[in-house]
This record gives sequence, C-alpha cells and structure tokens, in this order.
Amino acid sequence: MKKAILTKKVGMTQIFADNGVLTPVTVLEAGPCVVTQVKTVEKDGYSAVQVGFEDIREKLVTKPEMGVFNKAEVAPKRFVREFRFENAEEYKPGQVIKADIFAVGDHIDATAISKGKGFQGAIKRLGQHRGPMTHGSKFHRHQGSNGSSSDPSRVYKGKGMPGQMGSERVTTQNLEIVRVDAENNLILVRGAVPGPKKGLVTIKETVKAKK
Repeated sequence: MKKAILTKKVGMTQIFADNGVLTPVTVLEAGPCVVTQVKTVEKDGYSAVQVGFEDIREKLVTKPEMGVFNKAEVAPKRFVREFRFENAEEYKPGQVIKADIFAVGDHIDATAISKGKGFQGAIKRLGQHRGPMTHGSKFHRHQGSNGSSSDPSRVYKGKGMPGQMGSERVTTQNLEIVRVDAENNLILVRGAVPGPKKGLVTIKETVKAKK
C-alpha cells in the first residue's frame, strides 16, 4: 500500500461531466493528516506510518498520547491510525499528508462504521420472506422455524434471527475518485460511502487488481 488518508464524510451530491453525464458522488474532507510517528522494523518489529487527524483540546488526550504528539511537535489529534506504507521509511514525524496524495481516476477502498439501525426483525435485517397476510394465517413477519425439536434439539450456530443491525465496520471496495480539490482538502468519490455524515472514513488504494 502506497496511498491512504483519514477523511470525514461531508455528504452526497452530484456533479455533471463536460459531456453532460450526471454522476452521484460522496464528498470527503480529506485531512490534512499529520505524521505523528514512524514505526521501524528495528525498533517496533514492523514498518508503518502513524497519522493523526482533526485537532482537539489537550485535556482530552492521555499523557502517553500527548508524549507522542509532543515528540513529533504536532497538535493533539482526535483520530490516530497506522498505515503500513511500502515506503514508510520516507516519511518523517510532522510531515503533512494532503488530499493530493490521490488523483482523479484512482480506485480506493472506503472503511467506516455503518449507521446503527437498532434492533430489527429477520425480514429487514436478513431479507427473509414474510408469511401470508390474509386468511388468518397468523404468520406474517416472524423468522420462521428455528430447527427440529427432536433432532438436533437445538438451534444451529449462525441461524438468522432478529438482532442489532448496523453500527459495524464496513468496507466498500473499488470506488473511483472523480475529483480532487487539494486547495479545500476535498475528495469526491463516485457512489455511496459507508457511515453517517461527519463520520470518520478511512480510504486506501484498492486491493482489487485494476482491469
């Protein structure tokens, strides 16, 4: 991996190309991110770049975290993540990573915590079918049979049932970048990106091979 950055989801809009084609896009506020620490094989056992995003008050940071920020001579950050760049040794603490690390046409993977939808039934959560709605069937939106009573006399693991939906780590792969505004730290991605507005979204170059 050579490209990655922390972003904040601004929302969705649409843009028109020169030929008049409309494209739905998600607007991401990309950084700027600051390198807070560089991990090395000799000292840490692996190679990586630790970056911080979004300034916060010093009172909200623990002393060990503040020590890392002070050593790198950067302001305290709300979000801190590590990226295992192939060229990690080329980065230095205090270095700024901006939106222009990506270019138009690049394909990325976007990772975020999806919107929480609370406790949902099997139909909405798992897409199961409902029962007949007429003639007194009394079976409408239940998840159906859970298993035989005599054998195996239990419910198999993984059985689809109602439960908490959403609020989990989701990655949408192979999204295309259609515009980069380095001056305003904005990246426009074709299509939808997981997570709510103002949520943290990590974008990395896609792991899928380009066709």
